[in-house]
Amino acid sequence: MAALDRKPVLIAGGGIGGLATAMGLAQKGIRSILLEKASALGEIGAGIQLGPNAFHAFDYLGVGEAARGMAVYIDQLRLMNALTAEEITHIDLGVAFRARFRNPYAVVHRGDLHGVFLRACESNALVELRVSSEVVDYEQDGSSVTARIANGDRVTGSLLVGADGLWSNIRKQVTADGLPRVSGHTTYRSVIPTEQMPEDLRWNAATLWAGPKCHIVHYPLSGWKVFNLVVTYHNDAPEPVAGQPVSEEEVMRGFGHVHERAQSIIRHGRNWKLWVLCDRDPSERWVDGRVALLGDAAHPMLQYFAQGACQAMEDAVCLSHMLANHDDHAAALEAYRAQRFPRTARVQLMSRAIGEHIYHPAGEHARLRNAIMGAKSSNEWYDAVAWLYGGTGLGS
Repeated sequence: MAALDRKPVLIAGGGIGGLATAMGLAQKGIRSILLEKASALGEIGAGIQLGPNAFHAFDYLGVGEAARGMAVYIDQLRLMNALTAEEITHIDLGVAFRARFRNPYAVVHRGDLHGVFLRACESNALVELRVSSEVVDYEQDGSSVTARIANGDRVTGSLLVGADGLWSNIRKQVTADGLPRVSGHTTYRSVIPTEQMPEDLRWNAATLWAGPKCHIVHYPLSGWKVFNLVVTYHNDAPEPVAGQPVSEEEVMRGFGHVHERAQSIIRHGRNWKLWVLCDRDPSERWVDGRVALLGDAAHPMLQYFAQGACQAMEDAVCLSHMLANHDDHAAALEAYRAQRFPRTARVQLMSRAIGEHIYHPAGEHARLRNAIMGAKSSNEWYDAVAWLYGGTGLGS
């Protein structure tokens, strides 16, 4: 580790993964310079779900108390039949769940969580934050790596972490595997004041209404001030789109076949924006010399397992741990890759499978889903997710 002390670790990307990495390194006494392309550090989007593995990571990264303070703790994960408006199953997230996994399940506004990490980084002398600093590529020698910034500046450090998201410039050089895979699924997001949510649907649950080639998700956020609405359907969208405003009529187009009660949720949404979902096939090539990928730059995944942010934070935990426990950077980065790749690949592939077999099936496929999932007890559900929720990204 002594060799890393003289030069800071460079981090490309100021999202949750990049900031979490800076905090993880700071917990180990390692300096970092975070390079963000935007002119200000912030986060777009709405709600995200946090399994117990996220809370394990928060504690390791030194933000546990702050993160717990802004989370909404839900009672259930609830699966509804969007065609009949009947419940298929639910998973209780109360005392037994917390006892099993040593931490809760919660939902947060993405901006609130980003703010927790941002404030922690701003108050830590080991973290330097630079905006308007997009890393376009890098070069390295035997002792350092130099990031080239879009404005022509160059920044040199001991290592470079590519936490620059789905469209990562760092990945282009590390992996060179082309463009992300377009799923053909379009997601529409809205956040509405709680009083605009139908009173009989103001459940303290992360609720999924599953229908043929479509689904609706809703849950409370920000101290129950608002509800997060996310609706998705297969429209075979051919190319990526992010954050584009759309009309309610376009959103409703994919939900004419579902129950009126499910449709009514969508009609309460306002200021809808769309994203076309993308991911990648798992790839083991995360490391190039003194450069490593992290978060969506390493393993972009569909939203169906609600694990994107959680896995990025686990990456930050693992990377900082390995750098603190290996004197040689090559050994540290390889240990990080070897630990994280099988787990994140499993989440990537299961996210696709969950979309196909739980969120969007029709006919006999859907009836089989209902029969299998409806028969499971809470303890059986806990057993099924123990591999995911039980650790911090370090394998325990």
